[in-house]
Amino acid sequence: MKIGMGLPAAVPDADVTVLGEWAATSERLGFCSLGVIDRLVYDSLDPLVALTAAAARTERVELLTTVLNVPYRLNAVVLATQLGSLDRLSGGRLTAGLALGGWPEDYEASEVSRRGLGAAMDAMVATMQRAWDGKLAGASGPLPALPPDRPGLLFGGLVPAAFTRAATAGQGWVAPSFGIQQVVDGGAAITAAWERVGRAGRPRVVTVRYFCFGPGAAEHAAHYLRHYYLDYAPMVEADTPTTPEHLEAELARLRDAGADDVVLMPCTGDLAQLALAAEVLDGMGIGAKPDRVLR
Repeated sequence: MKIGMGLPAAVPDADVTVLGEWAATSERLGFCSLGVIDRLVYDSLDPLVALTAAAARTERVELLTTVLNVPYRLNAVVLATQLGSLDRLSGGRLTAGLALGGWPEDYEASEVSRRGLGAAMDAMVATMQRAWDGKLAGASGPLPALPPDRPGLLFGGLVPAAFTRAATAGQGWVAPSFGIQQVVDGGAAITAAWERVGRAGRPRVVTVRYFCFGPGAAEHAAHYLRHYYLDYAPMVEADTPTTPEHLEAELARLRDAGADDVVLMPCTGDLAQLALAAEVLDGMGIGAKPDRVLR
């Protein structure tokens, strides 16, 4: 199971000018990916802007959205151009986890109805894939085609349509940021959908876990998660490691549940969190050369 690091792009009051340094340090410390989450009405950076900053300061690390909310972005060709540009800029390192988005206020602010979101999502994904395949043309010719399966696509969601979408249009599934049984059940559901549509190989399963280490870690984590997740915070807190022992146990549970990747999402924007996380992983035998992988 590969271990990635999240960017503090959705941590209120974080010094976002250190985002590039956060990305470069994460790559140097051997994390396999850099991840971002998405929220419209919140003190956060746009996830694609944040990943662009990370791309400029890194060379090999995968860039992940876990997840990017699609339907309220409205114009599929514009979004395809943004995602394709980031993939080209990074040398083919973008994997876009896509979903509908679960925050009602985001749809209210964007003045997009929440009715028919699944159909809107499918239509937008189909248009984006035509754009990336070079099949959308204007007076000056087609949009530039990307290499096959670029950018990489994953899909989030817990309903049958989400697993079908992931199996037909993606390379795997993004699990929620808490809960083990959801990883187990979701992994089984995406595998069944994968086999049902006749896909070769197996789907990738990616998930997120928040973390915080050092003095006052539990209090810092609780403060952030309660601000971000509101009523859902207790469930997320329960699976948020703030000690080395909890992280070791949580990573083992995720590996055994079938996760292929876990992105450790910070609860603060303090750069010291990177070294603390790396030290904990080193103590578990999950070293940085060539990448941090739990066997």
